[in-house]
Amino acid sequence: MRKPIFLLVVILALCAHRAEAQTTNASAADQAAIKQTALDYIEGWYEGNAERMERALHPELAKRIARTNPQNGQSRLDQMSALSLVQGTKRGGGKNTPEQRRQKDVTILDVYQNAASVKVVASDWIDYLHVAKFNGRWVIVNVLWELKPSAQ
Repeated sequence: MRKPIFLLVVILALCAHRAEAQTTNASAADQAAIKQTALDYIEGWYEGNAERMERALHPELAKRIARTNPQNGQSRLDQMSALSLVQGTKRGGGKNTPEQRRQKDVTILDVYQNAASVKVVASDWIDYLHVAKFNGRWVIVNVLWELKPSAQ
């Protein structure tokens, strides 16, 4: 009985080490730039700073959420564009979140050459960002997000 548990612990430790090793392939400068891009996105939202939001996004960004209709069980994919995010930021949508609730936890999940995956835990939702180095600058090209249970 102890062997399977020990083996499972070893496998999990190796997987965790492997995940950590992925981000260390990126230079410290790239890691800092990726994190700053994610912070420009989430802090820009909270501050109502459209310039920060726009700086973080590729113009062809797609932000999507899968939603399921509770009455019929049918799913749909809702989408926002870079323009709609910038305009929503400019209107101050994020400023409605009280400062003490403005969660902005950024975790770089993986970096490989010019591509990165980043998780942002915000006040009422979680974003999974695909970030690309585009013309020498890290920008968000895709976001898949989900509302936290308390926000639904």
